[in-house]
Amino acid sequence: MELRSLGWDDGRQKAFDEIAEGPCVPGRVVRVERGVAHVVTDDQRLEAILTGRVLDPERGGGTPVVGDWVAVEPGGPGASPVVRALLPRRTRFARQAPGRASGEQVLVANLDTLFVVVGLDGDFNPRRIERYLALSTAGGVDPVVVLNKADLCADLESRLGATRAVAPGVPVAVISAGQGTGVDSLEPWLSPGVTVALVGSSGVGKSTLVNRLLGEERLQVGEVRGSDGRGRHTTTRRELFRLEGGALCIDTPGLRELQLSVGEEEVDEAFPEIEELGLECRFRDCDHDGEPGCAVAQAIADDRLASSRLDSWRRLRREAAHHERRLDEHASRAEARRQGRAYKRIQSEKGDRRR
Repeated sequence: MELRSLGWDDGRQKAFDEIAEGPCVPGRVVRVERGVAHVVTDDQRLEAILTGRVLDPERGGGTPVVGDWVAVEPGGPGASPVVRALLPRRTRFARQAPGRASGEQVLVANLDTLFVVVGLDGDFNPRRIERYLALSTAGGVDPVVVLNKADLCADLESRLGATRAVAPGVPVAVISAGQGTGVDSLEPWLSPGVTVALVGSSGVGKSTLVNRLLGEERLQVGEVRGSDGRGRHTTTRRELFRLEGGALCIDTPGLRELQLSVGEEEVDEAFPEIEELGLECRFRDCDHDGEPGCAVAQAIADDRLASSRLDSWRRLRREAAHHERRLDEHASRAEARRQGRAYKRIQSEKGDRRR
């Protein structure tokens, strides 16, 4: 498989030439599991060892994920392949790192399009769609909302309207992956060499859709609960597949936690109608919270903007502000530790000179 069929181009070749050292070759990560990256190069597939955080010139280090381009040392007799460097990412889909960790967790990288798959059954949740779109915008990825299970929806027009209300300007496709209807509407985003990732909750039909696109039942598909449409985690890892037409598709496990790893400005970009209305407010720093001459409040009064949309904007902005504070606190602690180590080193050197 030639690298160009996986999305390789002259820009990535230049980045590779600048960062690679020794007998390394370029390749793309198609799967990661247990400290091993499955990397496709120009002429082979390697199981390369990951030795912690590898070189990334833009961020000072990082862990390769599916979709990344890397410089890998092929190894040889008695030596395993090893990932030596990570090429700069053009786009990414990331969330706030789970638990108490600060920073973001990159899930997949170097995407052209993100298919936000939403079930039209009990899983349907416009507020969750807003979160996916905010993270997509922050990662530089063009989103498409894919409403799946149309055959199970008794009020399609209502849910389609609710989706468009929270995704202004974003393409929306209505399909039934199980029956195969509407799947051809996704073809404009599946050109040869482009990379698409599917994200969404467990049970929305991501693996069913990937199987449909592959033309074979390659991925395991689980049942969902009839009460709420939630499914079990049948997909346990992220993996990149090449479709028959040449597009590249990444399947991902369902996400239980989807905390924002974005700033307030990225949230604003995901709410373009509020951002546009804000330009008409009397005060430039209007918070849309009772100030006189607020164009957003007037739009709600005139039924041109849903109050739930403003509530979501406020909630996500608060979460983004909290994320930024955590990053600042983490950076301050890291700087304090650095200065502490430097002070101890200086004191130690002074003591050595006295002796």
